[in-house]
Amino acid sequence: MASGDTKEVATDLLPLLRHYKDGTVERFIASPYIPPSPHDPATGVSSKDVTISPLVSARLYLPASATQKLPVLVYFHGGGFCIESAFSLFNHRYVNALVSESNAVAVSVEYRLAPENPLPAAYDDSWAALQWVASHCVDRGADDTSQQKDSWLAEHADFDRLFIGGDSAGANIVHHLAIRAGSEPLPGDLKILGAFLAQPYFWGSDPIGSESPDLHTEENLIQRIWTCVYPSAPGGIDNPAINPFSPGAPSVAALGCARLLVCVSGEDQLRERGIRYFEEVKRSGWRGEKIELFEVEGEGHAFHFFGFGSENAKRMITRLSSFVSQTRLASL
Repeated sequence: MASGDTKEVATDLLPLLRHYKDGTVERFIASPYIPPSPHDPATGVSSKDVTISPLVSARLYLPASATQKLPVLVYFHGGGFCIESAFSLFNHRYVNALVSESNAVAVSVEYRLAPENPLPAAYDDSWAALQWVASHCVDRGADDTSQQKDSWLAEHADFDRLFIGGDSAGANIVHHLAIRAGSEPLPGDLKILGAFLAQPYFWGSDPIGSESPDLHTEENLIQRIWTCVYPSAPGGIDNPAINPFSPGAPSVAALGCARLLVCVSGEDQLRERGIRYFEEVKRSGWRGEKIELFEVEGEGHAFHFFGFGSENAKRMITRLSSFVSQTRLASL
């Protein structure tokens, strides 16, 4: 055991974090906390923080023109399941922009992070958050105080236009929620109209498409992150949670949403996984009405966060916003 102030390291996941054997975690990459705003001066979007359960919280967003029932987006942030927050600068300004452009109500979920809370904690928290949102469409009666409804959702959300979306690890969460919603009813038997997966965090032991074999080693950050956040995952990097096409993975034909948008970028190491996901859903027999692929060329992973305000970042936000602002078809 090291002496003095030096703590013994359990996992060095540089450049993201260092996990010590005493259970503490030192994070090196994270955008700063930013408080909610009752009225954003640039967009007019209002935001507030709510507690969903002792383990799960969220930041809610309401657009300035909330004079009618609006689509509702339940959003899950990225960060490899181990960094970032629904309350961070990167995610606050991003969801704020999505809400402003799509004119939707949004619930940005604060799930527990690994390695303090290894997977499947984030999946469980995210499902609990989605259930909480869905519970707002159920009339529990005036005498039922088991779970208080949020006024923004109760008054402004059109639950016939429920969307889920996420970036990177958040997109991985969206996949799992959509699979689960395909077999396990939400409160009120609420249906998910659409799901977007932006630069989804999927991987596997074998290269696909144009992936270099050099990426598929235990030293690669993509794989090191997975080992850190889900050390008990059977099959490791080929567990169905990270490789949705590994043996034993649930069929993507069971995705419980009517519309699907997959977004990739040309210089992202995860690009081939997103394209494979799109292609596999198309030929799976999925009974949804529409699946789309959107690609931004010449950009790397999370470019729309690190380069927020760039022309390509604006293109990405506009594409996602147009997906969320769709109206529900009369046949659904």
